Amino acid sequence: MARRVSMPAADDLFRPTSDTDQPTADPRPRRVRAVADDAESGPKRPSGRVRHDEKMTVYVTEDELLDIEHARLTLRRHHGLAVDRGRLVREALALVLADLETQGVDSPLVQRLLDE
Repeated sequence: MARRVSMPAADDLFRPTSDTDQPTADPRPRRVRAVADDAESGPKRPSGRVRHDEKMTVYVTEDELLDIEHARLTLRRHHGLAVDRGRLVREALALVLADLETQGVDSPLVQRLLDE
């Protein structure tokens, strides 16, 4: 007699992942940050250690990935900061975007992109 494998339905695979839909094992409240729309609120900060609902895939070369890993290990070894690659990239992105916002065309990002 052939045995049938039970597969989850599409609704089970692609269900929403908000806090109201799923019970959490951690009773502590999540950090929630509001983002102001006006420029007077100061420079934007990276999201840090919060749950991220959006995802973006970025392809990097082997050398770029090694540079990111080297930076992560340097932060851990010399500064006692245990950060993952995602947080490292979010922090670097926040720095570059803040610099772009304040310096505009004079920012290193614009200059590097113009030089390509």
